[in-house]
Amino acid sequence: MGLKPVHYRTILETTPDLGFFEVHAENYMGSGGPPHRYLTAVRERYPVSLHGVGLSIGSDGPLDRGHLQRLKVLIERYAPAAFSEHLAWSSHGGRFLDDLLPLPYTSETLERVVDHIDQVQACIGVQMLLENPSTYVAFAESTWSETDFIGEVVRRTGCGLLLDVNNVHVSCTNQLWNARRYIEALPLRAVWEIHLAGHAQDADDKGRALLIDSHDRMVAEDVWDLFEHAIRLTGPVATLIEWDADIPAWPVLQSEAARAEAIMDSMFSREIRHVVVG
Repeated sequence: MGLKPVHYRTILETTPDLGFFEVHAENYMGSGGPPHRYLTAVRERYPVSLHGVGLSIGSDGPLDRGHLQRLKVLIERYAPAAFSEHLAWSSHGGRFLDDLLPLPYTSETLERVVDHIDQVQACIGVQMLLENPSTYVAFAESTWSETDFIGEVVRRTGCGLLLDVNNVHVSCTNQLWNARRYIEALPLRAVWEIHLAGHAQDADDKGRALLIDSHDRMVAEDVWDLFEHAIRLTGPVATLIEWDADIPAWPVLQSEAARAEAIMDSMFSREIRHVVVG
């Protein structure tokens, strides 16, 4: 489950039966205050995963060394079970944007992304997980498929993969790709975490379906079906319910997590899951 301030007290008072909590790293880069007090208390009870949104791995400029150092301090402080970032860019010329923007999949971009991930892993001293993006456009200059590009990044850097199943559904719907084949083409042995989330439905100028990765509602049935397909291939994997806007009451989130748990229970014994997920 994503850890949200509105649920801090409920979690600490009831200690729900959940596997781990995930936080956005950038929300905890200050040195103290209530966020750290609550996260420290949660960390004493549960494993924690850090999810970055500000490193701008795909940027054509250098990594922000100050941001990277703050991330290193945070990882040393909380010893997270995993750290992940996005295959995207979100900064340019010292300015940070509100969106995670797509990349052209070219050999030049590949070299830059590999170099940035190498720098990140060398600095923080742990393996990074790379998340597949949600996209709405494709670049005419791309010479790699998205899945081949991700596979080559994983091969060259040794990073792991965060498989965002909602992003797969969103991108494949928008780009007219086959979602199941997309998943099958990824380096599935590198998948160490899965994300599930809700998305908004819209239409483009031609009236075709356009999905928006909104993280503001329950997981769609198509995404649940795709999740089942994914874990048949990967085996049981630590899975997160990602809900970042219009945060609902705790029981709603808990029901979503319970559904993911039930799907894995129906496919794998708990003994196997504990060995694989740890």
